[in-house]
Amino acid sequence: MTRLRTGLALLSLLALAALAAPWVAGWLGQDPFAPDLFARYAPPSPEHPLGADELGRDLLARLFHGARVSLAVGLAAALASALLGTAVGLLAAWRGGWVDAALMRLADGLLALPALPILVLLAAIDPARLGLPRGAAATDMLRITLILVLFGWVGVARLARAGALAILASDYVRAARALGVTEARLLWRHVLPGLAAPVAVAAALAVAGAILAESVLSFLGLGIQPPTPSWGNMLANAQEAVFAAPLAALWPGLAILLAIAGCSLVADGIARDKH
Repeated sequence: MTRLRTGLALLSLLALAALAAPWVAGWLGQDPFAPDLFARYAPPSPEHPLGADELGRDLLARLFHGARVSLAVGLAAALASALLGTAVGLLAAWRGGWVDAALMRLADGLLALPALPILVLLAAIDPARLGLPRGAAATDMLRITLILVLFGWVGVARLARAGALAILASDYVRAARALGVTEARLLWRHVLPGLAAPVAVAAALAVAGAILAESVLSFLGLGIQPPTPSWGNMLANAQEAVFAAPLAALWPGLAILLAIAGCSLVADGIARDKH
């Protein structure tokens, strides 16, 4: 329980920072998108509490705005992956036969692919070629989320299938069927509740993985495009002056670390409470 509470506390602080981003920017009197070349790599001061980046933009304001992007992508990708993976795994376990074989072979095929190179390749596709606006924050977030979901559902599907098979083979499910319980009610009232804990653990870990993957893609210049801040592109922008102005890389790196640690603690806490 302590791990779960600690993880939830960390994630709650990051969520509050994301929600407070516009208020913090207004309180500081800093536009997180407007450059100020006279303040390039400025040290911490009352005007810039965490310092300024390579274009003189306030790091605290951009860090909070970056939390909105990184957390939104991570949560959206993890939630979509969990829902899709649970549906696929449940369908495979329930129907069995060729449906199970086809879905699991699809999952095996995706697992066999090298995920990171494929993610980089897909993220490198020019959105303008697909008729989407280039550099729009909403478009970038949707594009990265869909790419992450493409691979993210597989692990949840296999986990949900294994859990559903065990539940469907249990005595109380056989008894429910003998009493004439419909398949829809059986799945909703008996199977899905049994999958809640393992899927929640997988979803918490998926949030961490999605935040890290988005950061990697943005660091490589293939994710969220400037001037919209994300923790990944803030790290990318700071790499050229990592020794001259290390604070510009420290804060987004620390934010990523706290987010991943929070998700891992939540997953560990749920798993421990289950047992």
